[in-house]
Amino acid sequence: MTSASDNGIVSKPSNHSVDETVEKLKGVLQAKGVTLFAIVDHSGEAEKAGLKMPPTKLLIFGNPKGGTPVMLASPSMAIDLPLKVLIAEDTNGKVWVSYHSPAYLKQRHNLPDDLLQNIAVVEMFAAKAAE
Repeated sequence: MTSASDNGIVSKPSNHSVDETVEKLKGVLQAKGVTLFAIVDHSGEAEKAGLKMPPTKLLIFGNPKGGTPVMLASPSMAIDLPLKVLIAEDTNGKVWVSYHSPAYLKQRHNLPDDLLQNIAVVEMFAAKAAE
């Protein structure tokens, strides 16, 4: 699936493992001067609790120069910012890169057209990580 479903999530296949995709995304973010705030290792935490799940990691990142104007224009955007990319392996071993569709977020938060570009960068980051 490469387009947003009615829940606003876009998922694209990755050509790499979860860890390799995470490393690629980290490199892209660093090259663009974007702050990586956190990596949530869902599968690692599940393992610590004695549970098993396929490799699943959530990267949370952003740039105050891009995000602040978005939140000023539409304060509810703060619930969806910083931007997030989920990198997860499905039960068949395929790795997916998923994120909120910028168009969905624009509609959800009534974001002005001129600020869409501030959150649309997530599409490029996800694509580069998956290639």
